[in-house]
Amino acid sequence: MSGQPAIVLVAGDQRVAVEAEFRSRYDRDYAIHVVEDVATADVTLRRLASTEAGVALVASQLDLPDGSGIEALRRALARRDFDTFLGIPRGERDEEFHVAVTELLSEWGASVAAPVVAAVTIVTDAETRQVAELRDVCARMGLQSETHSPDSAVGQQVRALAGDDERYPMVRSTDGRVMSGASAATITEAMFGTPDSIPEGTVADVVVVGSGPAGLAAAMYAASEGLSTVVIESVAVGGQAGTSSMIRNYLGFPRGVSGMRLAQRARVQASRFGARVFIGRAAARIERGPADQPEHHHVHVGDVQLCARTVVLATGVAYRTLGVPALEELVGTGVHYGAATTVAREMAGRRAVVVGGGNSAGQAAVHLARFARSVSIVVRRDDLATTMSDYLVREIEATPTIEVRTRTQVTDGGGDTSLEWLELTQTDSGASSREPADGLFLLLGAEPRCHWLPPELARDERGYLLTGRDVPRQAWSGGLPPASLETTIRGVFAVGDVRAGSMKRVASASGEGASVIPLVHAHLDWIRAQEFIPLH
Repeated sequence: MSGQPAIVLVAGDQRVAVEAEFRSRYDRDYAIHVVEDVATADVTLRRLASTEAGVALVASQLDLPDGSGIEALRRALARRDFDTFLGIPRGERDEEFHVAVTELLSEWGASVAAPVVAAVTIVTDAETRQVAELRDVCARMGLQSETHSPDSAVGQQVRALAGDDERYPMVRSTDGRVMSGASAATITEAMFGTPDSIPEGTVADVVVVGSGPAGLAAAMYAASEGLSTVVIESVAVGGQAGTSSMIRNYLGFPRGVSGMRLAQRARVQASRFGARVFIGRAAARIERGPADQPEHHHVHVGDVQLCARTVVLATGVAYRTLGVPALEELVGTGVHYGAATTVAREMAGRRAVVVGGGNSAGQAAVHLARFARSVSIVVRRDDLATTMSDYLVREIEATPTIEVRTRTQVTDGGGDTSLEWLELTQTDSGASSREPADGLFLLLGAEPRCHWLPPELARDERGYLLTGRDVPRQAWSGGLPPASLETTIRGVFAVGDVRAGSMKRVASASGEGASVIPLVHAHLDWIRAQEFIPLH
């Protein structure tokens, strides 16, 4: 069937077994092509790569008549030229084999393929920052979206459903509702509800602020141990990790996992244990409880006041701004903070520039290289090795369409309605050049999300929250430091990237989220002993 994405099988003496296994499972949804040698595979892939549907998967037997072998496998492993290697199925229902194949196809469908069926329809008369945020939050929730103009057939249908309220952008959600003048918060609140639904007088055992890996781990473990748990998130679950197109160095995922999928699985897991997750409103401030309830903490979210016995701060970090006014005006129309994986398809055949030298920047560049004609990574350092994981550095080196421009920074840029050019300046010589660019992705390092917190929460010189023995001695109680992840306010904990001294990795953030729950239990036991609050 034409128009189907292709699966290309390269098989020699195992052709019959391999072809039968793939056709029995995937023949309905994919066009399966079987070739017997490397030369034919090369011709076939070049032909299929130019088709609209593209190639979803290439599976090759290790030993072929004109190539491959063990040494080639070792070289490919070093270059990270493939995603996984599997044994050929030896019998019926080799489900482990097919789990690996379907995981790869699933990630391809979510991050590369154009949506077949869209869950969310956006109608807009202009490409704006607000529209870009709508598409991004949909992608981070695992919802495929499509955008239409008001005069298109789909646009006219949505406008008719909207009635007299023709404020753009309009969004038709999964249940058929149309929301006019929609924002990212409109979608998330429609899906997850709002904190207003919590009955007045409710006191949660734990309020987790932030839903990156640290916050989600804390929520999951707290809820699984019977603690009443509320999660507050301002944008979308996953934090910065949730924007990563592929995380390959997270324990237990040998084939890698997208940040979106990891975050959504963790959200579902926490929710199944009873955690309530509210997305779309930011926490505005934290206050201590009144004198007669000294162990209550009040977390203000908009007009809502949440009462909690403990608070876990997992707000993570935010990307620093570039500070070039002309480019700030183009955010959402060619300029993007973060990986913006939803924009990657729009870079097909175009020039993309990624600014940043961390893992998030490397992952964004590798993902963009699937689509863009060229990708430039711009960093002020001498190389990537000091700030980026080795596996990503090797992957970048093995991708011919990615160029690394060291000792360079973006100093200007512009365009009529979207980004068209950038000025790049060498940091050592000061020499500048003006170059065409269609997309700028800014992953500039991080600043802690602490601006909304009270001053009595101690911070280090960079603004990260101090915990445990790092807290200044004058803030210790009775000569003893706070618990290892506890801040200068008793019962308020900090985990993940927002905490001073944290490793800034997905695995360590998840570990801190899990590790904070025994400390929460200990604090609740202390409350019982003080008889401040009857717990039940």
